[in-house]
Amino acid sequence: MTIQTFSTNRGTVAVRPACEADAERYRALRLQALHDHPQFFGSDHVSSAAHPLEYWQERMRRSAGDEHGITYLAEGDDALVGMTTLVCDADDPKDRHTGLIVGVYVAPAWRGLGIAGTLLEHCIAWAQQLALRQIKLAVTTSNTAAIRCYARHGFRVYGIDPEAIGHGGRYYDELLMFKRL
Repeated sequence: MTIQTFSTNRGTVAVRPACEADAERYRALRLQALHDHPQFFGSDHVSSAAHPLEYWQERMRRSAGDEHGITYLAEGDDALVGMTTLVCDADDPKDRHTGLIVGVYVAPAWRGLGIAGTLLEHCIAWAQQLALRQIKLAVTTSNTAAIRCYARHGFRVYGIDPEAIGHGGRYYDELLMFKRL
């Protein structure tokens, strides 16, 4: 397992691929993200919280890194503080050239330290290793910090998905972004 560490003003952060042993801590971070920012994610907090531990263990097993993708985790102060996943459809001959970034999240106390960018860089490197031609992602138009981060890492807008997410009686548009590799 490749681990990259870097220093921040909050302490050392380690970025690494997920493994099955991360299931409980990943679940907690994911549920925090879905609870605190429901407008930024396609998944629902209540539905996700109802999944048993075995669901999360299987998710971590599938995300350990292969031709179907990988999940990277950021760890600081012995806690998971960030995550993102690259998903690839390696089984579809017409779509296997494209990856999709999903589930990007950094805990509030750890934002602004370059963690999201480092997680993205790892996903980009994995995509290059798989010889993908492009990576896509969707980001809620109101998430300006994330949009700036993605743009800094070479992602460009190619469209808008109107009312892509509905939550609490409100609807949120998403920018569709891509990066050519």
